[in-house]
Amino acid sequence: MSFLSRMSKAYEHALILPLAAESKYILFSDCHRGDGRADDNFLKNEFLYLAALRYYDKYTFTYLELGDGDDLWENRSIERIRQMHPHSFEMLEKFRDERRLYLIYGNHDMVKKDAGFRKKYLDVPSYPGILLEDTMHKRNIFLTHGHQAQVMNSTYWKVNRFLVRYLWKNLELFGVPDPTSAAKNHTRKDAVEQRLSQWAAQQQVILIAGHTHRPFAGTKQSPYFNTGSCVHPAGITGIEIENRCMTLVKWSLETRPDQVVYVKREVLGDTVCVDQY
Repeated sequence: MSFLSRMSKAYEHALILPLAAESKYILFSDCHRGDGRADDNFLKNEFLYLAALRYYDKYTFTYLELGDGDDLWENRSIERIRQMHPHSFEMLEKFRDERRLYLIYGNHDMVKKDAGFRKKYLDVPSYPGILLEDTMHKRNIFLTHGHQAQVMNSTYWKVNRFLVRYLWKNLELFGVPDPTSAAKNHTRKDAVEQRLSQWAAQQQVILIAGHTHRPFAGTKQSPYFNTGSCVHPAGITGIEIENRCMTLVKWSLETRPDQVVYVKREVLGDTVCVDQY
């Protein structure tokens, strides 16, 4: 199956949600929640993630997770991940119980497609994509993980999972990066983003993805956005959608002049609105 076929399939099977003036969505991806060991890259940023979720809960945003929320390539057991991050899952369950939680699966949590797995997880469906249909009949927004741009992370994801779990995971402890990863290989990252950007332009939709871990706010010429990830050394990034506009934001640790440490929400770049397309 080609890249275009994989993207078309995700688009055709996407969940449809409204994009209206009153819609408020927060998009995070690539949290890669782990089991607390040395390779759990989410652990160091969990307090930022919790601060962000409490903020978005307070202002009644709907949480959309664009894949790789849990790293189920490096970790076999979702139960161990939940035990390590109980507060994060409590927040996710709160959003779920209030019907403000929707999940997209990525290459690292592809098993969320399975109904049996979902019952022992958060008991909510996981989709290949979500389509935000604009109620003003302007440009729609399509959300997906973005792994469809790489055949080894989509069609042959089980092969890649085996290699990550039993080869690259151990080699990375000695400083050898995974050459198949779009997040860790700039050449592959550029190729993935170019493919996704071209697809968005051809389909005349705004595309928001994750996968590459590189946060990006699109333009009218290139309607491709990327949420970034929750495993950056300097903080976590996501995209807010409010009033039919998209804002790339960063949550990080900062210090006031009086030496008080606090969690800061920072806007990155310009807010882009659907009406600009």
